[in-house]
Amino acid sequence: MKLSRRTKVAAAIAGAASFALLAAGCSSSGSDGGSSSDPITLTVTTFGTMGFDKLYSQYEKEHPNIKIKATNIDTGDNALTDWQTKEAAGSGLPDVQAVEEGWLSKVMQVSDQFNDLKDYGADKIKDRWVDWKLKQATDKDGRIIGYGTDIGPEGLCYNSKLFAAAGLPSDRDSVAKLFGGDSATWADYFKIGEQYKAATGKAFYDQSGFLWNAMVNQQPEGYYTKDGKLNIEDNSDLKALWGQLADGAAAGLSSNQTQWDWGKGKAFTDGSFATFVCPGWMLGVVKGQVEAGGGNADTGWDFANVFPGGAANWGGSFLTVPKQSKHPKEAADLAAWLTTAKSQVATFQAAGTFPSVTAAQSDPGVTGESDLTKFFDNAPIGQILGERAKGVVAQYKGPDDSVIQSQVFGPSVQELDSGKANGDQAWANAMTLLNQLVVNK
Repeated sequence: MKLSRRTKVAAAIAGAASFALLAAGCSSSGSDGGSSSDPITLTVTTFGTMGFDKLYSQYEKEHPNIKIKATNIDTGDNALTDWQTKEAAGSGLPDVQAVEEGWLSKVMQVSDQFNDLKDYGADKIKDRWVDWKLKQATDKDGRIIGYGTDIGPEGLCYNSKLFAAAGLPSDRDSVAKLFGGDSATWADYFKIGEQYKAATGKAFYDQSGFLWNAMVNQQPEGYYTKDGKLNIEDNSDLKALWGQLADGAAAGLSSNQTQWDWGKGKAFTDGSFATFVCPGWMLGVVKGQVEAGGGNADTGWDFANVFPGGAANWGGSFLTVPKQSKHPKEAADLAAWLTTAKSQVATFQAAGTFPSVTAAQSDPGVTGESDLTKFFDNAPIGQILGERAKGVVAQYKGPDDSVIQSQVFGPSVQELDSGKANGDQAWANAMTLLNQLVVNK
């Protein structure tokens, strides 16, 4: 199960920021700018769809002595492997390294191998982010090692045409009320799924893995307690949620899709499922998948201001400057500039990544129209994500959080969806893997 926020998708994400907006985003750097007029090449490693490509070009225009050599890795899991390999080797890391929230704790274990951005002006700009985002990137010694890119508040993507055909409300306000509005629960979600299944004979969601990910992320403490201890085997809350997930799969509500594949987008266009969990960055993925499957805005996908279980955050990244960088000041300047409010507006318009910078969250470029809003039936995406971000707090992610997501619960989720195991069996199998891969590794 691949649960990293950045994914390999079958189609390129449509909807880039306008040139005028990008130019506006280039008016100032987050710090004092390059220290030399000599030509410098800065290497940058990112993953998935972060929306930076046009910003790189603009930065080069604004800084004639800077050339950016960018490498984008398909998934966050693969980016983690790449970083770990180069970190262990002591060479090969870029000047600017993107780090995913799910493996930030691994980075923090070697935070002294990253530059303290306070040495390059971080204290002057630290108020630009939501406070919990900055805290995530601050190590135990008070060093700021990363500038926040996006956060991942979650709303509900749904297909309005499929809802209407099933006799369910189909406009986004009515859908939000249908699921319970601010009081929406997972029990409500599965109950409506059973109604949909009874009316259509089809599945309600694509697969159980993303639901499980959301359920875990909504807890005050997830796979780890706040003091870093494993929090799974005797966790009654997680077991209860797992039971609901298992019952939903047993009722045929899961389409048992392959994560990050969806038949090259066909499952988004052929009625295989009607709902999909959507942090902001996933909206671009949905659009790309629909288009890869031969669909367009008329396919019926919409975005509602509601989410089962309440506020949830999936994903979010940081730009760091490894000690291996030969140009740490220039790299820090670039990282700061890529995370200004105007730059985050541009990346939101390009890829749907919701800003962690507070000023960007209320910018008309986020709250107004874009290619994404047009695709989702003119949904006020930025406004909805702003509402969904309320109540989100940073959950502590332990060093093996991503391993637990993908390698411990991943196989058991697949067992649920395929019918190879019931809830109790699948949970027991996950605990066996937990002890093999994490506890006794």
